[in-house]
Amino acid sequence: MAAGHSPLAQFEVHTLFPMPQLAGYNIDFTNASLFMALASLGVLVFLSMGMSARALVPGRWQALVEMTYSFVANTLRDNAGKEGAAYFPIIFTLFMFVLFCNLFGMIPFSFTVTSHIIVTFFMAMMIFLGTTCIAIYKHGLFKFLKFFLPHGTPWWMAPMMYLIELFSFLARPVSLSVRLTANMMAGHTMLKVIAGFVVSLGILGGWAPLSLLVVLTGFEIFVAILQAYIFTVLTCVYLNDALHLH
Repeated sequence: MAAGHSPLAQFEVHTLFPMPQLAGYNIDFTNASLFMALASLGVLVFLSMGMSARALVPGRWQALVEMTYSFVANTLRDNAGKEGAAYFPIIFTLFMFVLFCNLFGMIPFSFTVTSHIIVTFFMAMMIFLGTTCIAIYKHGLFKFLKFFLPHGTPWWMAPMMYLIELFSFLARPVSLSVRLTANMMAGHTMLKVIAGFVVSLGILGGWAPLSLLVVLTGFEIFVAILQAYIFTVLTCVYLNDALHLH
């Protein structure tokens, strides 16, 4: 199979505008950079258009923006409590960015930013470091270290439980990033494979895979929204652990 027709070719990063190296690092403007910028611009346009009227009785667009705002606010409150409200701006920004990156990746001939582990792992690592710093700042280092020993653990099980809980805590950025990347990559790869059957079977035999492709495209849009929600919920859960240490 030619590289251009490979289901994985859609995930290749290509340089659009070469840039001089910065301290030995490649900072070329790539298709990944383009779609991250477009996703950020899409969020700004979506929010600006929705809030420009500021009507007492909201129209459809304003209602959609307000519904999104309330949805994220309720998710944060349900998972991190009232103390989590101070971190709403970063949680809302994270949800909208991941959501738009996922949805923009559904556009034909586009690029799915969240299918790359370097992008999702960077976001997950920033969440991990941020929540860890919040926990240490709020409770102190000694009390934070007690977080890894569940209350009521027998003394003879304490060393083993401590290591298990510590390993689970350190694995958070890996699990958070891999979950999002794997779901987006698997879904898009499946769509590309089925689309290949539509082309290869032609007009007579391509109707069955085409019908399946339409159904799976709708399902993949649902997955794109769901994965943005899951990413946000887990971030709120980690924030709750940092604020309350339980």
